[in-house]
Formats: sequence, C-alpha cells, structure tokens
Amino acid sequence: MHKSSRIFSIDGVVFFCIFILSLLSTFILYSITPYLYPSYFIYLFAALMIFYVFLKIDYQIFETFSVVLYIVSIILLVVTLVIGQTTRGAIRWIPIGPISIQPSEIFRPFLLIYFAKYLTSREMSLKHLAKTFVVFFVPFVLILIQPSLGVAILTAVGFLGVILASSINKKYIFTASIAFLLLLPILWLLLAPYQKQRVFTFMNPAADPRGAGYNSIQSMITVGSGELLGRGLGEGIQTQLQFLPEKHTDFIFAAISEELGFLGSFVLLTVLFLFFLMFIKIIEKAKDPSARAFTTGVFLVLLTETIIHIGMNMGLLPITGVVLPFVSAGGSALLGTTLSVAMCLNAKKA
Repeated sequence: MHKSSRIFSIDGVVFFCIFILSLLSTFILYSITPYLYPSYFIYLFAALMIFYVFLKIDYQIFETFSVVLYIVSIILLVVTLVIGQTTRGAIRWIPIGPISIQPSEIFRPFLLIYFAKYLTSREMSLKHLAKTFVVFFVPFVLILIQPSLGVAILTAVGFLGVILASSINKKYIFTASIAFLLLLPILWLLLAPYQKQRVFTFMNPAADPRGAGYNSIQSMITVGSGELLGRGLGEGIQTQLQFLPEKHTDFIFAAISEELGFLGSFVLLTVLFLFFLMFIKIIEKAKDPSARAFTTGVFLVLLTETIIHIGMNMGLLPITGVVLPFVSAGGSALLGTTLSVAMCLNAKKA
C-alpha cells in the first residue's frame, strides 16, 4: 500500500509525466532530425543528473544564496553579450568546447527564486515593489537586447507569477499594470526589426507567404495534414521534405501532429494537463510564502511556454521562438526546465 501511494504521489506523477514527454520527444526527434543523435543523449543524461542532484538540495539553501545566484546570473548575461556566439543576428549562447549554453534559459529559475525571496522578505509597499521592478528590469533588458523576445517574455511572465503569489495589495498590481502599458512603446523600440515583422505577419501571414508569413503557413499546413492517426514516424511530408522550418524546436508540436496525428497530439496534451495539475498541488503545498511565490512563477512560465508554443504552431499567436517543455530539442531549455521542476518539488512540504 505504501509503495502504491508513492507511485501516485505528486512526485510520482510528475516523474511519470516527464518520462512520457521525454520518451515522446526522443521518438519524434529521432524521426525528424536523426542527426541530433547520439550527441543529444548527452543533454538528456545531463538533465537526468541535474534533476537527481537538485532533488537532494534543500530549498532553503537556494533561498539563502538567492542574492549570489542573482548576481551570477546577471554576470553571465553580460558575459553572453560580450563573448557570446552570434547566430542569425542574435547573441544568446556561450560556446564551451563542442557545445553552447544559453544562460538566459538555464539561470531563469535562479532569477525567479531571488524575485520571490526579495518580494516576501519584508512588508509590501509601493516603494518595495518599485525596487523589485528595478531588479527585474536589469536581467529583462539584458535578455531582450540579445535579442531573445521569447525568453524575455517568459522571464516577465515568471516575475508576474511571483508578484501575484505574494501578499501584494491589489492596487499595486493595478499601478504596475498601468506602468507596464506606458512602457510598451519603449519595449517596442527595443525589438529587433525581424521581431516587429513577426507581429505584423501574425496579423496577415498570407500577405507574404514566401517570406515573413512562410513559417506560420507551413506550420498550420503541417498540423492539419496529420489528420486522425498521422502519417507515421518518418513519413511526414512537411517534416521529412524540409517544408517545415525549425521542426525540432519551435515547431515540434506541428511535427508531432503530422506524424502521430490528432491521437498523438491528444496524448501529448493529456500528459501536459496532468503535469500542470500536479504543479497546482505543488503550489498548494509550498513550504513558505517565498516557496509559493517561486513555484507559482515557474508554473506560469511553463504553462505560458506551452500555450505560446502550441498557439504559434496553430497560427493563433505570433512566432516567438518558444520551445515546448521536455519535448523540443534544445539542451539549455531542457536543463533549465529540469532544474526548475526539481527546485519546485523541493519547495513543497513533504
């Protein structure tokens, strides 16, 4: 009975969901991008080791060293801009031998744990909230000018989750919302030309079907072509004939929809739903206010990441380059997500 209860515990269900998502990812990635293997197994092994190690570290230790973790994260974001590897006009990766890491993805949970600790460390006031926004905008702007719009949005969403879970007066949230709306023109100016073009293309992708609207159109075609049961692994026309761009990262949901059909997509969405349902229980069982704010921030990041990814694959949202948690290829994103979930599991009461 005791063993059975552990299997159906929050941790057990989360482990099961991660296993199924990772297994589905391995099959579909090997089908559409076999050249990623066997080297991609290095990231999978590293993610497994990180998950195991961080499950052993008490959450209070991260809270204690949250200032140090924040400073290290800022330093690495600056280092990325100075010595980072430029790919397609963006400076997001630091090369380390044969591999590259994206600090903005890996260190996001450390930023969120600092925001959570800072917000809940003293009585909330408008002055304290203003200081919190200052410590948030430093990494936010550093990520935005890389440029990495998707990661910047997710960092902002995580910060919002931390604020909503803290004991903040609702009038402060209203004030902050007004301030954010006033800052939108400035944020628009910080966007790269191609990012602005993505917004315009979202409004009417058919206006430039061979240019800016190509990705969105091909993604929608790919999603619809799988029908009920899919074309089969390795049999997708859009994915195998290279019509679908970035099929292993930004558009992996479309690739799954084509090769595994509606049924495969339904299984994927069901597992994700179960995963997020368990995350709500993690938030409910948080050890303290700081842990509740942190887990809420991570939950909102992963949920938003999932919604944006599926939405842009179906032409419902602009293309922002957001991956699907535990499914899309991307070593840094996988490590960052694994790290976040392990820390959240440690942030709940036993």
